Formats: sequence, C-alpha cells, structure tokens
Amino acid sequence: MATPSKPTCRIVRPTHTYDGKQGLSYFQGIAAETVGSSGICMHLLTMPPGGRAKAHLHENHETAIYVLSGEVHTWFGDELEQHVVVKAGDLFYIPAGMPHLPANLSDEPASAVIARTDPNEQESVVLLPHLDGRVPT
Repeated sequence: MATPSKPTCRIVRPTHTYDGKQGLSYFQGIAAETVGSSGICMHLLTMPPGGRAKAHLHENHETAIYVLSGEVHTWFGDELEQHVVVKAGDLFYIPAGMPHLPANLSDEPASAVIARTDPNEQESVVLLPHLDGRVPT
C-alpha cells in the first residue's frame, strides 16, 4: 500500500502559459494542478493592449488582484453596470459569484498577480456570454 506523500514547499517558475476559459492566456502558477495546493491558486497575467476577457464569474471563490504595471478597466455587477479602473500598485478584490469583465484599453501591456480561493484554476469559472456585449470593445 502506497503512503500518501506529505505536502512540501515548491517553486513554480512561470515560463509556460495556458489559455483560460475567460479568453486570456495566463502564466502557469500555484494551483492544485501544479503543486497540489488545496485552498488557493495564484498566477500571473499579462494582458496585451486591447485585450479583454469574456464576461464571467468564479462560483463560490474570491479573487484578489495586485496590478504590477499598466491599468485595466473592469466592469462588474449583475449586468456589468459598475466600472472601475485598476492601476499599477492597486489591490482589487472581487467577491465570490460577482460577474466581471476586465479589459486593457491602453496601448501598453498590463500585468497582475491574481490569487483565488479556488485551488483548481479554471474549475469555478462560469462564462456569462449574455453580458459580453455590455462593455466597449
């Protein structure tokens, strides 16, 4: 009978990317899939100029974002009726179940560290295609 391995410290070097359901490419980071985490995921995102996600929410999971560079417009609320501009140095919180859609409307890339209480990076993503046309392109 195999003995379960004990969790240990791990380094993840974000060199590989993956395409998320949201329509953006993320740098692989801390997740159940990479290090066996059980309560958190954290990854890097660089959103190109003009890049935007699909409208979505994360069921039952909170999100915390720290913007490293650039600025990102984010629409949120049941009908994406609220808007905020998150800039380099800002911390941004998104509660569980909150519809949102981020977009980089600038001519420069925007980079952020994103942490979520879902250890499985894409498991709790729920796309909301009926909201995609509610924000400028």
